[in-house]
Parts: sequence; C-alpha cells; structure tokens
Amino acid sequence: MSTDVQIQSSAIVDDGAIIGEGSKIWHFVHVCSGARIGSKVSLGQNVFIGNQVVVGDGCKIQNNVSIYDGVTLEEGVFCGPSMVFTNVYNPRSLIERKNEYRPTLVKTGATLGANCTIVCGVVIGQFAFVAAGAVVNKDVPAYALVAGVPGRHIGWMSAYGEQLDLPLSGEAAVKCKYSGERYLLNGNSLERLES
Repeated sequence: MSTDVQIQSSAIVDDGAIIGEGSKIWHFVHVCSGARIGSKVSLGQNVFIGNQVVVGDGCKIQNNVSIYDGVTLEEGVFCGPSMVFTNVYNPRSLIERKNEYRPTLVKTGATLGANCTIVCGVVIGQFAFVAAGAVVNKDVPAYALVAGVPGRHIGWMSAYGEQLDLPLSGEAAVKCKYSGERYLLNGNSLERLES
C-alpha cells in the first residue's frame, strides 16, 4: 500500500488489499483482502468493497455504496450516494449461489446516480449517465442517459456531463456547448470525435 493513502481510523482494510497512491478511505469503510483500488480514489463513509472487485483510478464512491464480487469499475466512475450493485440475479437466502455471480462492468467516466440500482450482468458504456433512482437491467450504450424503472434510454450525454440535443437514433452531429467537443450519432450509437 502506498504511503500517501489516507485511511480513517474507523475504516477496515484487510491485509492483501491493493490501494493506489493518493486514495482516501473515509469512516466505517471495509475493503476486503482481494480488492484492487486504483490511485486517487475516494471511498466515502460506510462503503464496502468485496474481494473480487476492481476500482479504477480516479473513481469516486459516495457514502453507503457496497461494491460486491464481480463488479469492475474502470477509470473515473462516479457512484452516487446509496446506489446499489447486485451480483446474483435470483438470490435466495436458503440456496447457495456464489458460483452464479454475474459480472458487471462500468466503463470509463460513467456516472451512476444516487439510489440507482445496477442489476448484475450488464455493461455500462463509457461516459453513460444513469439518473438517480433508475433501475438498470440491460446494457447501457456509451454516452447514453438512462432514467426510470426499468431504466430507459432517454437521451445522450457529453463526456463533460451535459445533455446533448440529439434524437435517440439516426444520423446527426452536435457540439457540446460547454467543452466544445464534437459528437456523431450513427444509428443507435454515439461517438466523440477527435479534435
């Protein structure tokens, strides 16, 4: 573990956990021994990180989030307060299903809003934006804005985090008014163009 990691005295970091430089671990956090946490990560109060979890550089995990085995967060993912991950699709207390974990991948720059739920086995695309309270039970395209229960694709977001004036599908181009970056909609997918 790097020497510049800040760990509050009430946090528990099990032996074997890997914590990158410049990371901050706040009150009542528990990081299990097999977890791999990148650099400059913030783990808010009451966060749990399981054994088979990877958290990329620059992620921000807000208060009361549990990240269970099988979840991978790439670089710069934001997990809002009290959002939920699952890792078993059909849990039963009386039936052991640890061999049925479904992996979940959250790609670079995605935002998962407060109190949203990510049902296991999905991929959240890069810079996607899941609205507060949404329930995601299928893959989310890159840059997509998803809201509701179940989560529905309702728009597109820039990497800057602003909604883009685009239809849900078709052929169109737009520039983010805040960053100046250009985006191209091609059918049902959006890509950011190189400057």
